[in-house]
This record gives sequence, C-alpha cells and structure tokens, in this order.
Amino acid sequence: MKLTSLAKELKISTESFIKFIQDFDLELSECLSTNFDVKDDFIKFARENIIFLKKYEDDLDQKKSLEDIAENIKEPTSKIAAILKNEKPEIYDNGLYKSSVSSYGIHNKLGGNYQFVYNYFGKKSNLTKRDFIGYRDLFFYISKTLEPFKNETSLTDWGINKPAGIILYGPPGSGKIFWAQKISEMIDYQFTEVKKYYYGTSFIDGKKRSFNDFLLQTMKVNKTLLLMEDFDLIMDENAEKSFSSCDEETKEIILHHISHFQEEELLIVGTANFLVEIDKEIRAPGRFDVVIPVFPPNLQERSELIVYNMTKNLSEDAKLMKILIENNADKLTFWHDISSKMKVFSNTMVIDFTQSLKKRIRNIHLKDNSENIKIDKILLDSALREASAKLTEEYLTQVAQFLQDVTINNFDDFSPRITTLKKELENYKVVEPPQKTIGFTHNEENEGVK
Repeated sequence: MKLTSLAKELKISTESFIKFIQDFDLELSECLSTNFDVKDDFIKFARENIIFLKKYEDDLDQKKSLEDIAENIKEPTSKIAAILKNEKPEIYDNGLYKSSVSSYGIHNKLGGNYQFVYNYFGKKSNLTKRDFIGYRDLFFYISKTLEPFKNETSLTDWGINKPAGIILYGPPGSGKIFWAQKISEMIDYQFTEVKKYYYGTSFIDGKKRSFNDFLLQTMKVNKTLLLMEDFDLIMDENAEKSFSSCDEETKEIILHHISHFQEEELLIVGTANFLVEIDKEIRAPGRFDVVIPVFPPNLQERSELIVYNMTKNLSEDAKLMKILIENNADKLTFWHDISSKMKVFSNTMVIDFTQSLKKRIRNIHLKDNSENIKIDKILLDSALREASAKLTEEYLTQVAQFLQDVTINNFDDFSPRITTLKKELENYKVVEPPQKTIGFTHNEENEGVK
C-alpha cells in the first residue's frame, strides 16, 4: 500500500503523515520503503490510532501563538520558546507560528508521554541496516518533487509535467551520487552513469562514437536515469572559453533533445558543486528547472554516520564491536561531543574520521594484544585532526558559495539547515587581532630622565 492510499483510506492528508514521522523522530525504514510503500507496523498504528492522528492534523491546520501552544499542551511558554528558538528559528522569529508547527511534536520533545506511538516501532532498525542516515527532510522534499513520476493525476488534474532534468548541488563529498541513486529507486528508473569519455566525440573499441549517438541509444531504453557528474563545469556559461569543445558540444546536444526526454522516459540528473555559473539557458522552464540541495550532515547526522561506519559489517563477536560496546561507543550519545567539533564536515570527512579511528584502535590492539582499550579524548582528537586535512580554505569557500546558492534557490524549503550551516561556517572565519598602536608609550614616572 502506498502512503497516498493510506491517507485516502483514513481521510488524513499525506502531508500530515509526513510531518508526524518527522515530529516524532520515527525511523523512515520502519515506516516507508524507498518507493513509498507503507510498512505493516505503520499501517497498523495509523488504523488503530486514527483519532489521535486526526487531532494531530487539526492542530497542524491551526495558526498558533506561543500562548496557544502552551495552552494546548499545558506547558510553560518559556520551555516552548526554547525549543522553537533552537530548532525552528525561522518560525520563532516570525512571531506567529505557522501551521507546520505541531503542539504534539513540541510536547513530545518536552517529555510528554507518547509511548503508545513508539509501541508500534519498538524494534528499532540497526543503523547499519537503514536505507540512509538522517536527511528525512531531503527525502520528503525529493519525494514531492518526483510526484509527477509516481502519480499520473499530477499531469491530468494539475498540468504538472515530469521534469526533464534535475540538478543535485552541494559541496564535494556531500552525497550527491548517493541521492541520484535514491531518485532512480524512488521512481523505478534504471540508473546509468555517463562516463566522461562519452562527452563530445570519442573512439570506443576502435569505433567512432559521439555523445549524440549515446544519448539517442539511451532514449530507446525504457525508464532510464542518466547521471552526469560535474554538470556545472559542462554547462558553464563560459564553457567555450574555459573548457574543452566537447563540453560545449554536449550542452548543445542535450538542449536539442531535451524536449523528447519526457515521452522517451529519460531523466538526466546532473551533479554540481555550484549553481551560479550554470548557463541560464539550461535552467529554463521545461529543462533543468528542478534544483535539489544536498547539505553536509548536521550534528545529529554526523553522530549517526559515525555509528554506521564504525559498526558496518561487524559481527557481534568482532573485536572492534566488543571494544565499542565496552566503551558505550555503539550508542549515538557517545559521539555527540566529537561530532560537535566536525563543523561543516562532509560525509566523506566523517568517513575519513571513522577509518582513522579504526586504524588507531587496531594498532593499539596489535601492540598490547588486548581488547581493553579506552576510546578516549586523545584517540578521538587524533583521528579528528587527520580527518580535518580536507577542511581546506578551498572547501570552506565552496561551502560558502553553496550557502549563497541554496539561500537564493531553496531557502523556504531548508531554512533550518541553512541557518545551522551558516552558524557552523562562521566558526572558521578568521578574526584578525587588533593592531597595536605604533609609537611610544608615555611614562610619567620616567619623564625627564635623560
């Protein structure tokens, strides 16, 4: 059963279900599959708790002041204000709280008793068995974007066409290729990566082959997602000046055929570090007019990524797993302090940290022949310093440019992430020390001394 079908059955909006999953921090893999099939436990919960879900939806539909929320959940306004200011600053600053704010969600964060919800999801999925870590907001945003692929009424009832092209943009190492693969799963398209030697004209196995030939051949295959990396370089407004002629040729070929992508069930997904330099002609309506930002992981996601990568492929009796359990390092809370130091780290930087830490733990074990190893601050900071090698000035500049792009193109969709990332980036701003005044210091005691 699809989520839309469950929503129709219970007469509760799909949006309410999505907000509910986020408000109560439910693991996606326990609720939905990648293609939006609803899991049995979630169906059971929804049907048996329809009265609560309708109350939840009614609350969402109301515009509420701070005092209204306090009255609804019988909690002091100061506590509610603290949560809104920390987690939803854009709403807190707005003064009047939008319908997307749930009184029940806030109550849950304040310790309200919602055990009846979690009783249905007691078998928490191991991090290593999840489809992906965190990024629920991005998952649901992408799912809305892909609605025309999954629901024919998007076109017949609303006149909304399938996008011909999508641009995934974000700093290096943020996971753009991963999300391109997820998009192919969500719409059930075959994932195909364009190799760079296909651009322009090339010789493959002694035969002359052009990108035009490759694209026409691909368009004959039903339901294909074509991944093109470095899309911002290929589609640069000044490509003819700064890059090879094959990039310009590739651009022209795509523009020539793009009107046929929808009928041929072809979707091109380009990955880019930046949007600012992509040719405006490429991003015109009906072309690559859908842009999706891929952020570096936030603090919670960094902690989850560490646990995921530290425990991945480990059996319960693995030496490293025993050491992790002994240190309580198989739990998220163990990693929060070190994760808080990984400001603006990319996914790959977090992975680098875990690899470095694993090697250091292994070296200690080999030296001492003991599993009684303390994962202490010295070990963690050493691994952090090694992983920070990629935190270069160039990377920080790329993050800053990404923030400019996402603020212009997707601010309303991801304002909490934008706010958080800006704060993290500010930690790396160089603060110049005040200059000392050049000259002599007047000393009254020595005045007159010759």
